[in-house]
Amino acid sequence: MKSAQVDGQALRRIALITIIVACVLAPGSSRSQSQMYIYPAKGQTQQQQDQDRYQCHTWAVQQTGFDPSRAYPSNPNYYDPQPARSGQVVRGAAGGAALGAIGGAIGGDAGKGAAIGAGVGAGAGALRRRQDRKQQQASAQQQQQAQAQAQNAQVQGYQRAMAACLQGRGYTVN
Repeated sequence: MKSAQVDGQALRRIALITIIVACVLAPGSSRSQSQMYIYPAKGQTQQQQDQDRYQCHTWAVQQTGFDPSRAYPSNPNYYDPQPARSGQVVRGAAGGAALGAIGGAIGGDAGKGAAIGAGVGAGAGALRRRQDRKQQQASAQQQQQAQAQAQNAQVQGYQRAMAACLQGRGYTVN
């Protein structure tokens, strides 16, 4: 019976260490924002501190719906663009060739006009494709920023709940 009690305490300590590490290294937040300093103001024993921190963590997760030990780090350098619309260069070339052929026919050389039109149309298609890629990159960056802000808000809410619980149990939290 004693060994089961010791194992339970060891598991709680491991869980507590995991929680503290997750809070300190919370993704998307700076270290100064995520680090909590907890002082046992009423002389709580280490065992009592472990129990209080574990129970406060559980309560904070219930209150906020956010568990920093289950949060996955996001990669700010990750870029997953939507595939560029294929065929922009080909469509541009085909459209340009058609217009060039009409213009060339009026001028007396439809083949030469079609070749010039195809070149101009292909260039326009390539330019549209480049603009689409830039827009996709900007959109991806905005999404990443929004996700980071949302995660920071969750971390801060969790920390406020954790601090409130620990303060209610006689700890000084900064």
